[in-house]
Amino acid sequence: MEYYRRTSAEVLEALGSADQGLSSDEAQRRLEEQGYNELKGASRVPVWKLFAENFRDPLVIVLLVAAGVQIALGHAAESLIIAGVLVLNAVISVVQTLKAESSLDALRKMAAPEAKVRRGGETLRLPARELARGDVVLLEAGDYVPADGRLLEAESLRVEEGMLTGESEPVDKIVEPIAEEVPLGDRRNLVFSGSLIVYGRGRLIVTETGSGTEIGKIAGLIESAEAKQTPLQRKLEDFGKKLGIAILLLCIVIFGVQALRVWLSSDGGDLMPAILDALMFAVAVAVAAIPEALSSIVTIVLSVGTSKMAKRHAIIRRLPAVESLGSAGVICTDKTGTLTQNQMTVVDYYLPQAGHHLFSDKQEEWSEAERRLLHIAVLCNDSHINEEGKQLGDPTEVALIAFSDSRNRDYREIRENFPREAEVPFDSDRKLMTTVHTFEGRKTLLTKGGPDVLFNRCDRVFLNGEEAPLTEELRRGFVEANEAFSSRALRVLAYAYKRAEDNSADVGPEDERGLVLVGLTAMIDPPREEVYGSIEEANRAGIRTIMITGDHKTTAQAIGRDIGLMGEGEIAVTGQELDAMSDEELDRKLESIGVYARVSPENKIRIVRAWQRKGKITAMTGDGVNDAPALKQADIGVAMGSGTDVAKDAAAMILADDNFVSIVQAVSVGRTVFDNIKKAIAYLFAGNLGAILAILFALLMDWINPFTAIQLLFINLVNDSLPAIALGLEKAEPDVMNRRPRDIKEGLFAGGTLRVVLIRGLLIGAAVIASQAIGLGYSSEISVAMAFTTLILARTLQTFAARSNSQTSVQAGFLANKYVLGAVAVCLLLYGLTVLPGIRRFFSIPGDFAMEHWLPAAGLALGAVVLMELVKLFRFRREESASS
Repeated sequence: MEYYRRTSAEVLEALGSADQGLSSDEAQRRLEEQGYNELKGASRVPVWKLFAENFRDPLVIVLLVAAGVQIALGHAAESLIIAGVLVLNAVISVVQTLKAESSLDALRKMAAPEAKVRRGGETLRLPARELARGDVVLLEAGDYVPADGRLLEAESLRVEEGMLTGESEPVDKIVEPIAEEVPLGDRRNLVFSGSLIVYGRGRLIVTETGSGTEIGKIAGLIESAEAKQTPLQRKLEDFGKKLGIAILLLCIVIFGVQALRVWLSSDGGDLMPAILDALMFAVAVAVAAIPEALSSIVTIVLSVGTSKMAKRHAIIRRLPAVESLGSAGVICTDKTGTLTQNQMTVVDYYLPQAGHHLFSDKQEEWSEAERRLLHIAVLCNDSHINEEGKQLGDPTEVALIAFSDSRNRDYREIRENFPREAEVPFDSDRKLMTTVHTFEGRKTLLTKGGPDVLFNRCDRVFLNGEEAPLTEELRRGFVEANEAFSSRALRVLAYAYKRAEDNSADVGPEDERGLVLVGLTAMIDPPREEVYGSIEEANRAGIRTIMITGDHKTTAQAIGRDIGLMGEGEIAVTGQELDAMSDEELDRKLESIGVYARVSPENKIRIVRAWQRKGKITAMTGDGVNDAPALKQADIGVAMGSGTDVAKDAAAMILADDNFVSIVQAVSVGRTVFDNIKKAIAYLFAGNLGAILAILFALLMDWINPFTAIQLLFINLVNDSLPAIALGLEKAEPDVMNRRPRDIKEGLFAGGTLRVVLIRGLLIGAAVIASQAIGLGYSSEISVAMAFTTLILARTLQTFAARSNSQTSVQAGFLANKYVLGAVAVCLLLYGLTVLPGIRRFFSIPGDFAMEHWLPAAGLALGAVVLMELVKLFRFRREESASS
């Protein structure tokens, strides 16, 4: 039933209640039938199950099998390291998941603890959870509304419900039915669970409790919203499955070939030691081929991105959000406080025969009409600024005193000179406020309010320093000015005064007639200055910015056009208009809609899903409870630092300064993070590919294995961590914000990464093969030592080539990344330990391995890296000449 379209009597009848409320017995019966007035969440997944989920990944399974084999063969140390890394990653994943489930807990905390209820003609204070549909509840300023309800009484009742509707202003409530169908924010005779009474008093009949309330529906949406994987998570998961299968097959082949050779070359002796060695080598190949540190490296690089984003006021709650934001193709942003300053500001005014211009900073240049206009704006005003500089009161009234101060006229001084002697408070029915002050010995009524109301209360106008009759021509000037302001989505107030009859301060609403009209002020919550440039930067980066707001369509359109969100042919759509569209129609019109106004939580989720259907990584900002479902549904939810705990808990990122500019800056960091992760991935797999190519070539040529199991494990330990992490700390590529967002369908090795891996892997493999071939001219033992030296040095020095895919290490600044220099130095030092007397035998480096062997091995490694840089330089010079 649409209760807002029914009279109070009809609602009471429909709910089987009365002005005196339900009887206690009837309320208890309804509670047993309908359930308590509380939010119930779905059962949570046990922690042990969340932990076990992390061990279903194919690469993890391969590593666990390899670790088990190593333990069985007496190599427990390596296995413990592998197991430790896997367990640590699983713990981090579980902790992040548990944090993400706190949204509903925060939502439950918003419920009112108690309610003042009429039961059987008596007024009782009961726990809010015991309210039933049909209960009559009393409300007063400071109360939280305990359930959804239809107002039966509203005495100057104003309710803050922005957390549900997105409205930045308290809503004036009414009792009368509303004939037409209107969105949630315009149902002024309803109040909603969790909203706050800021002024007046009222009485409601409960229409919905628990999960049936608007806040309960949002809880349901939060639970049903899909938790999105980031593009990188999806790509790594898909690649992991394929890589795991490939590595298992490779290890089976290597073990099979080696076991066959052992069997064919046996002379009848015990084959088991040789077979176990072959198995151990196959396991070592598996461990070497799988970059088990990859997930840890990704986590570390994301953490570095998190700290960089925090410096730009973007606080990351879930690490993968860093990379996801860098992939964003659409940003759905709120208006108030994000694109705008969240502070109403006077931007224009109108005085008859004075036109439109702002007050001079010099008071002596003001006209008498300007002086009177400012006096009324400051004195007929309940707002103030406290000693800490905090603005207190209605935002519209705060804007008026702030304007006075900005014109070098201290509002406190005006109030001290003309103290208030009486008042008629603002009333939502009258839409007027009046105060009484003494000017030149005469009691004077100062009135401000809505232009449409105040125009009809005036019969004179202040013109050229005198009171004159309000002629039709002068009235038309005021009306046209009001319409012009309204067309620009400005909020307009009118100002008037009159001398009190009998010089008395005793006034009432009946005295608000026969007034002298002075002028109008127009104000708006203006866009942040820096937003204009950020939207242009987002456009250059191929990111579409969409405004989604709870404000009215006219206001949203005006802001959208001003800041460049609405181009030629683009339109604004209301929540009601969106509800009337089918999904097919929305998909057709989606890219032409730049602004959505008066939207519901369901609308926001629908908009996000529509963009996701088009393959766009979508970011959504929000601050209210009503934003939480969409924040969770979006690929990355961005909550405002000033927003509700519910929104923050549902989001992956929090903007500490509530500023859209910080989102665009965070996108730049996110893109850099993803670039660096891909650089680390390319580095790791190029090195692994080089080793595998050398092993396969040796098998085909019937050479001795180029590496021992210990050597492979050592290379894995040395080269798969520090250099990759150092690459994750590279600065941004020059073109990072001049590219289009990447296609979410593209593979992990797209964008030239596969080519880079193949070229570097082939060069490293060729260098190792050549090194082993040279070493075989001395002895099998020397060939293994030379192959080991070439591989570890080539993989180490490859770090320089991996720093950029578009610049050589010299162009990128050879000394610019101190972490790369440090990582390379540590790797070289660790390699140096392996050739020391007494240690070298553990790494199968013979005693006669000398400089004559080391120099060609090291030279081949260095040559491979130089070739990598030359290939890069040649390719990009060719591309530059082709583009020119």
